Amino acid sequence: MKTIKYPAKTDWPEILKRPAFDTQFLDKIVGGILLDVKQNGDAAIKKYSLQFDKATLSNFFVTETEFNEGEKLCSPELKGAIQLAKNNIEKFHSAQKEEVNFIETASGVKCWRRSVGIEKVGLYIPGGSAPLFSTILMLAVPAKIAGCEEIIMCSPANSEGKLNPAILYTAKLIGITKVFKIGGAQAIAAMAYGTESIPKVFKIFGPGNQYVTCAKQLINKSGTAIDMPAGPSELAVLADESCDPTFVAADLLSQAEHGEDSQVILVADNEKVITSIFSEIKKQLSLLPRKEIAAKALENSKIILVKNISEGIELVNEYAPEHLIIVCKNDEIVAEKIVNAGSVFLGNYSCESAGDYASGTNHTLPTNGYARSYSGVSLDSFVKKITYQKITKEGIYNIGPAIEVMADAEGLQAHKNAVTLRLKK
Repeated sequence: MKTIKYPAKTDWPEILKRPAFDTQFLDKIVGGILLDVKQNGDAAIKKYSLQFDKATLSNFFVTETEFNEGEKLCSPELKGAIQLAKNNIEKFHSAQKEEVNFIETASGVKCWRRSVGIEKVGLYIPGGSAPLFSTILMLAVPAKIAGCEEIIMCSPANSEGKLNPAILYTAKLIGITKVFKIGGAQAIAAMAYGTESIPKVFKIFGPGNQYVTCAKQLINKSGTAIDMPAGPSELAVLADESCDPTFVAADLLSQAEHGEDSQVILVADNEKVITSIFSEIKKQLSLLPRKEIAAKALENSKIILVKNISEGIELVNEYAPEHLIIVCKNDEIVAEKIVNAGSVFLGNYSCESAGDYASGTNHTLPTNGYARSYSGVSLDSFVKKITYQKITKEGIYNIGPAIEVMADAEGLQAHKNAVTLRLKK
């Protein structure tokens, strides 16, 4: 990790840059995969599954037998942990339901809004070296609460054509029955366009590598909604002398192990604290099974010494991290000043891992600075908000003349006539 001391504000944009990738190169490759799947359906998916996942698939669909086998292979301890996380996620997301509220904006003019579940949604669950079964909880639980009629899920098979048992168990626990053993950009294409085997959906959710992210952005341009633009995972920690250096180091490494393209940022106002944390990072890194991945991510990462926590808050808001841990005195007061972050964790015991798994909040969050304008996934992500109005004869008399004047001023005579005819009647 590169240490930068007291950087000038003019240098912040350069210091806080994320790792850059050749998007033109990606667009060309991924665009070709999308087109192939759109034109050739299942045949193209089989080809790419063999090419990228080394899996020979005659059928993509996960059978009841496979679900049952996956459940048997999961330990009681893992099942219990998944069930605890599911309960907490359900509690948090169920509380986001909105009751219909009828508002009389004028006498005889009644307006209201109702949330309606998106009919068909697709969930992408990464497999690979880290099978993210926790993401099933984060996406399928709110989708169920929202009332989405059709929920399909795609996750890449291993070379034997199988899914991780924890992925199968979690999907079964929530009641996701349409699960397909495909991954990568081809899975995004299948859900966006539909194939002989896989239904077309209206919105696609879930994290993934650069190819999956690129595929989501490209299909979004052609009319399929996505949860948000997302890239490699990231974490910022804002710390002062009240932090526990051992905990901070562990948190930074927990995010760095996601992938070589992940990034972590430590912002602190105390040089001794930074020295202690860096020492802990070196000690803990050597013991990690994924230490080579984490070490690569640390090459993209920064330690920034600031004059005070107020400057640290300003710098963190400039960075707009996916995850932010605040380990400072008066952490709740500091948190009130954070305006750009996906999810915030307060105090020495609020590790980012808790949000990833079991506290109840959602871990599908905006990255790459998109926290300036996007929220993380929530119940709202799976619903449409439809507005309604009912206007009586009295109501049109009360607001009709204003509508006539405004329509006339915009030169829209038919709009004006729609009111005038009613008023004359």
